[in-house]
Amino acid sequence: MLYEIFDSIKESFGQDYFTSRVSEDIIQNLNPKFELRDYQKEALGRFDFYFNGYQRRQWPAQLLFWMATGSGKTLIMAANILQLYKLGYRNFIFFVNSVNIIEKTRDNFLNTLSEKYLFAPKIKFGDREVFVKEVQNFEGVNPENINIIFTTIQGLYTRLNTPKENSLTEEDFEGKDIVLISDEAHHLQTITKQNKTEIELERSWEYTVINRIFRKNPKNILLEFTATIDLSNENIRRKYEDKIIFKYDLKQFRLDKYSKEIEVLQADLEPVDRALQAVILSQYRRKVAEKYKLHLKPVILFKSKSIKESKENYESFLKRIKSLTSKDIEEIEKRSKGTDLEKAFKYFKNENITFDNFIKELQEDFSEEKVMLLDSENIDEEKQLKLNSLESRNNEIRAIFAVNMLNEGWDVLNLFDIVRLYDTRDGKWVRGKYKPGPTTIGEAQLIGRGARYWPFRLNDFDDIYRRKFDDNISHKLRIIETLHYHSAHNPRYIEEIKSTLTEMGILPEKYIQRNLFIKESFKKTEFWKRGVIFINERIQNPRSEISSLQDARIKNNYQYELKTGEIKEEIILDEKEKSVSSNVQKTKRKFKFTDFGENIIRTALDKFEFYKFDNLKKYFPHLKSIREFIFSDRYLGNIEIEISGPKEKIEKLNPEEKLEIALFLIKEIAEQTKMNVSKYIGTRLFKAKMIRDIFRDKILKIDSDDERAQGAEEINLEEKDWYAQNELYGTSEEKNFINFLISLY
Repeated sequence: MLYEIFDSIKESFGQDYFTSRVSEDIIQNLNPKFELRDYQKEALGRFDFYFNGYQRRQWPAQLLFWMATGSGKTLIMAANILQLYKLGYRNFIFFVNSVNIIEKTRDNFLNTLSEKYLFAPKIKFGDREVFVKEVQNFEGVNPENINIIFTTIQGLYTRLNTPKENSLTEEDFEGKDIVLISDEAHHLQTITKQNKTEIELERSWEYTVINRIFRKNPKNILLEFTATIDLSNENIRRKYEDKIIFKYDLKQFRLDKYSKEIEVLQADLEPVDRALQAVILSQYRRKVAEKYKLHLKPVILFKSKSIKESKENYESFLKRIKSLTSKDIEEIEKRSKGTDLEKAFKYFKNENITFDNFIKELQEDFSEEKVMLLDSENIDEEKQLKLNSLESRNNEIRAIFAVNMLNEGWDVLNLFDIVRLYDTRDGKWVRGKYKPGPTTIGEAQLIGRGARYWPFRLNDFDDIYRRKFDDNISHKLRIIETLHYHSAHNPRYIEEIKSTLTEMGILPEKYIQRNLFIKESFKKTEFWKRGVIFINERIQNPRSEISSLQDARIKNNYQYELKTGEIKEEIILDEKEKSVSSNVQKTKRKFKFTDFGENIIRTALDKFEFYKFDNLKKYFPHLKSIREFIFSDRYLGNIEIEISGPKEKIEKLNPEEKLEIALFLIKEIAEQTKMNVSKYIGTRLFKAKMIRDIFRDKILKIDSDDERAQGAEEINLEEKDWYAQNELYGTSEEKNFINFLISLY
């Protein structure tokens, strides 16, 4: 597979071989709110290598990114568009299977006021500002813009087969380099899966995309994105063997702790009572978050089988909430043993929350105006806006009743409960093996969407986007790292959904739960009873000691080679090697950066968001002005560059050449500054803490796929009195370190 070839390249040339290829101007032209994660940089670096270094690239190029739901596929699309813009592409068609996804993506790409807008406030390449524009066709478009057509696959087919005035036609693709971007690309793979006849192929959406557009021009590009691909199907595997450039599936996404954990909660109750259980759990989440000063408004999705049933469930739910009594809550408490619901009731008791007061809260938070009925018969623009802003502080919707409208393209991080309000199965036995039906697969995909992590941090040490309590599952905040799927008590269905979730990578094969405790013998030592550990804190780096580039460990001497324009001809078939080249006399000369003049340097600085004065002040707090930054010997005034190239060019550098050199310099300096000047520092004050207060017994929940799951069985730590705990569940490096200590003692 292509991604395996790229894995081998990475193994040969180093872990940062691809991530280091992501250029600064791509990062700067993305919304700074969305800091690129390592796996996203890996995807972009592979993409860059494919077009700028890979010897076996296709013409035209078709690539697929296999990335988990919630891993930021749309951000990768935006970055790909910027990368391709640099390669000269201007015309893009974005298409999917659903109108809902189109509207959401249009907002993300075009609406600068949207919280999920993907690009920087100003997109700049060199001294040129670039605009993203929606167009209906590619006739007469601005060749300097990023021109995008947004359409569904069906809409694209219709527009090409029933042309109208100002609509898209096949002539639009003649002589133009087109980039096609397909989201939820598993819909395009169905044709391969079903092996249709040639006539059916001609009528299919894939034929529209592949044959009538993609293959029109060898420079065209088709980018596909999906979280789902069935490589067990030999036709699909063969077709995509040389196309899957990056694999970051749900299993890896979960192992890297970017997802919520999934708990299936089954109850032998009527649908409205299962709904009530979810409401109690949801409100518990809200209260725990508030206890830790986190603003969380958890959302519940109630899923019905049909529009009629959904409306009935919606009305029953509102009626039940309005008539709720303490006795109803007491009945649920009796059934809660051994579940997260039991933790909720214990919490209410410890916080002195009476059932009467709790009911008043529920009646307020789940009143009719905060509960949405959503289906094809009950949707308007206002509902669509609320649906797309569920994470907003101003959006008070707590629950949504739906059928199938939200199975795809729905991005909401604060979804914590999915309640299945029906009890049917549609799987079947095929060749002695039970295959889940489309309903179960759709439900599993919906759970995958809900498994996106709700970002939060308790202190500066936390990664905002990753789970924090796998090594301390008894922590109260574990509840906001967990998605609950509420189902009727149906063992066969539960087995089916768990099997499907495991196959998709959303659930692990199994978890291993381990108790990690301090040995009783160690607790008897004086060291445990009286010993202290000195701990400092991590704080924002004020950078007060940095008053120059030298303080930031930024070098002041650079080399740059001018493009010579030299022509060289080699005779390779002669017995003796001969070469003929133009007689270009080369030399070297040192310049002070300030020799280029203030206008040139300011023009170069203006092209990088990094050099905005407010940002520079964060790194160099003593800086008074941009002019000081340019001319002071403490900053750019002390920078020298040695230029090599043709003598006559070096002696008469024109403004364009000076600007090119200046851009090279300031890009280097920006990258060094960001790398060398840390965001945080440790305080010089270390506080003494009792060891017994810092190190505690823990319950670990370890994924069986995690290397830590094996423990250190080959090391008997019970008999090592210098090792304080009963066992080691660590990485291979940690285990090797303990083995090293054992070899010494």
